[in-house]
Amino acid sequence: MSSESTPEPQLRDTAAPQGLVHSLILDGTGGSKVYDWHKVAGWTPDKGCLWLHFNFEDDGAQQWLKDESGLNDIAFSALTNIETRPRTLNRGDNLLLTLRGINMNPGEDPDDMVSLRIWTDGTRMISTRRRNLLSTNDVLEELDSGNGPKNAVELLVIWTERITEHMTGTIEEFEDRVMTIEERLLGGETSGIRIELATLRKQIISVRRYLSPQREAMNRLGAENLTWLDDLNRLRLREVNDRLIRHIEDMDEVRDRAMLAQEELSSRIAEQMNARSYLFTVAAVIFLPLGFLTGLMGINVGGMPGVDNDDAFWIVVLLCGVVGVGLTLIFKMRRWV
Repeated sequence: MSSESTPEPQLRDTAAPQGLVHSLILDGTGGSKVYDWHKVAGWTPDKGCLWLHFNFEDDGAQQWLKDESGLNDIAFSALTNIETRPRTLNRGDNLLLTLRGINMNPGEDPDDMVSLRIWTDGTRMISTRRRNLLSTNDVLEELDSGNGPKNAVELLVIWTERITEHMTGTIEEFEDRVMTIEERLLGGETSGIRIELATLRKQIISVRRYLSPQREAMNRLGAENLTWLDDLNRLRLREVNDRLIRHIEDMDEVRDRAMLAQEELSSRIAEQMNARSYLFTVAAVIFLPLGFLTGLMGINVGGMPGVDNDDAFWIVVLLCGVVGVGLTLIFKMRRWV
């Protein structure tokens, strides 16, 4: 059996579109087997749940979905549309579901979330994607081990569970990052934190942008009037939605802590600037009378005292020192420094 990490499916004949990721039949006991592509047109529900997974960017896959899948225009558009937001839509017993998962592909940003599009009528499932989603690989591994979903309903539920589970690590990473930033701020460090906070807040906003509508989509999915969705799996979907809500709440907490850290950083930078400005002001006040005194003694007019006295320079230096020390003592007594 193939998985999304495999460039080419195990089965490939001249009729199969290049965008076919896998064509599987669930055996009803937790396993699956590759289903010959030339048998797809003759598939019937009594043979088991058929799961067709495509890369919708392939022209051949789009052509098959449009002309041979039996889907209407709304379903075809939902499965091949590039720009999507999580949503749930049903017509009778047909379900359209669009979800987003954390991008955990190597070298990718987690906030660049991967979209997944699913259509099912309870006996057959057609799904499409553009980029690999690790939760799909998890489902395929469970099917390989014989512990996977037994039918389309369980496939839908387990898939949504794996998508939500993969969010946990990313959100915990967000929490660890904001905690590290808070500890650095408490330690008095400010260098480089501003960029880290900006990056963290941007990622949180990007992820939450899709999690909020996904929560609504999952909530609606559990409430849809689908004859093939039994009460047990409705409860499992509600549990998935509850976990998703907790993830959103955790992200809101991280976002608020990041905002507080940003305010604390701004406050510390302002305090540092004020302290430096204050020191400059104190130094200016101390040297202002000294500058006046030396400027006065440096004018070239007749009658300047000490012109003919060899010790006059040192007397002026001593006088400046006394004035400087005196002003410093006055500032300390008033607790200005």
